[in-house]
Amino acid sequence: MRQLLNHSLVIALLLPLSTNAQNEVALSLSLEEAMDLAVKKNVLAKGARLNVEKQKAINNEITAIAYPQIKAKGEFNDYINPIQSFVPAEFIGGAPGTFVAVPFTPQYGATASATASQVIFDGSVLVALQARKAVLKLYDEMAQYTEEELRYNVHKAYYGVVVAEKQYETLKQTLQYIRKMGSETQATYELGLIEQLDVDKIKVQINNLVSDSISTGNIIEVSKQLLKYQMNIDINTPIVLTDTSITDNIAEANSMLLEEVKYTNRTDYLLQKSKLELYQYDLKRHRFSGLPSLAAFGTAAYTYQTNTFSEIFNKPYIFYSLVGLQLNVPIFDGWARRSRVAQAKISIQQAEDSLDYLKSGIDFQAGQSRTTLKNALYSMENQERNFTLAMSILETTRKKYNAGVGSSTEVSQAQTEMLAAQGKYFEAMLATINAQSDLRKALGQFK
Repeated sequence: MRQLLNHSLVIALLLPLSTNAQNEVALSLSLEEAMDLAVKKNVLAKGARLNVEKQKAINNEITAIAYPQIKAKGEFNDYINPIQSFVPAEFIGGAPGTFVAVPFTPQYGATASATASQVIFDGSVLVALQARKAVLKLYDEMAQYTEEELRYNVHKAYYGVVVAEKQYETLKQTLQYIRKMGSETQATYELGLIEQLDVDKIKVQINNLVSDSISTGNIIEVSKQLLKYQMNIDINTPIVLTDTSITDNIAEANSMLLEEVKYTNRTDYLLQKSKLELYQYDLKRHRFSGLPSLAAFGTAAYTYQTNTFSEIFNKPYIFYSLVGLQLNVPIFDGWARRSRVAQAKISIQQAEDSLDYLKSGIDFQAGQSRTTLKNALYSMENQERNFTLAMSILETTRKKYNAGVGSSTEVSQAQTEMLAAQGKYFEAMLATINAQSDLRKALGQFK
């Protein structure tokens, strides 16, 4: 039986290390390095950055509207059946009062031309040019928001692994302690001083701890896989986390409780403000669409027409050119522009209401996260004291039992209470880390 327990212990202790054993070189990551890697490689972050680049290209397209537009054209026409017009026959020596059909267009014609145009004033174009920077800022903020969500998720996943590994190390130490008690109990039993029941109780505790160690080892592997998924790296890549100090996190968490909310630190707030700004540009665009627009244009061309095909290639072409201005004045559109202006005003009002609602939501989220963190810190401190006290009680109970002044029931109960306190302590530790992540997100600190 003892050999079986020893083999189970070895399996439990080595299981979390089996993945790392496949490769000698592991990827060492601090918290910031893990978050930066996620921002760099995660598909969502890449997509958000590509949207920014796409918007830059769209802005360039909008800018092109304000530049001169130049195009050239070459044209060849073969009027197989030219259009004919009726003229009085007497013009060409015919009988008065009659008409004959006469073609006025030669059969062949060729033209080479170049045309240029330039917008001088157009209200819609002017507003579109003004809004370019605001639209790009919106997409930058959307990319930033995506990256902050990734950093938040990585933060929680990272410390999920850290806490699980700390719990695993504590389980190993507890298992060694209980095994030592088991050896002492076995020796006492062999002296005939206690019953087999006392030995079996210790064995049950050892078996349970072995099972807990295996489960915790599996949790570590799953937690690491989640972290790798967030960072978009190969799931089989071994990783080692270097930011393992819970004490530093507790100190940071306590200082965060004193920080006030600043709306401008929240990217979702900046996003909503950018949307409001774009709605205001939209209103301006609809208003400006009622103004006249003015454009300049010019054309230069060479042309020639003939009934003889060969002359298209050996006769001098006729040059012509023109320049002009085109003024478009909207007069009445059936109140369509007024309706668009009314819609834009409503969109602005909705955006302003959403911004106020978001501010209230940020205040609520920060207050709730702050309260949750306070409770988590208190619970963790309390559970840590309980765990330390339970360990002390178990040691005292074991000494009394070895001295013959305690019972095996008291030892078994103390062991059970110690293991329960241990589990609650690590649950409280993870809850504290998660609450810290939530408050940090509420304060807009995942930049």
